[in-house]
Amino acid sequence: MASVKQFQVTFDCAEPERVARFWCEVLGYVVPPPPEGFATWGDFDRALPPEDQGSAFACVDPSGVGPRLFFQRVPEGKVAKNRLHLDVRVGTGLVGEERLAALEAECARLLPLGATRVRLLLADEDNESCLVMQDVEGNEFCLD
Repeated sequence: MASVKQFQVTFDCAEPERVARFWCEVLGYVVPPPPEGFATWGDFDRALPPEDQGSAFACVDPSGVGPRLFFQRVPEGKVAKNRLHLDVRVGTGLVGEERLAALEAECARLLPLGATRVRLLLADEDNESCLVMQDVEGNEFCLD
């Protein structure tokens, strides 16, 4: 059996470019260059049929380590809790008040970008504290 070398995380959303640019800011990702023959992604988008314009966007880890994130427009809105979410690891190796301070600092950075704070889950006997957030379209993620 062949091993998987890469994978992509795909988000269903209403506004692909808006959500992609939010995640670029959260993760330090970048928008890849447009396809050959196009100076900008806007030029590429305008070359598509009207019904496909604005229907997809992507961002990548500039180091090449993390997965590509792909955002695709879907007609239906979000109606339930995500079955899959991203954990943004800002408190790795930290415990107690130091960890909480790191989570709160990252939360404060993300709120002006359009994120929403949902709830703080305090440490227990099995898990360290984490902070549940939502992106600009209400998709849950955790600051962990």
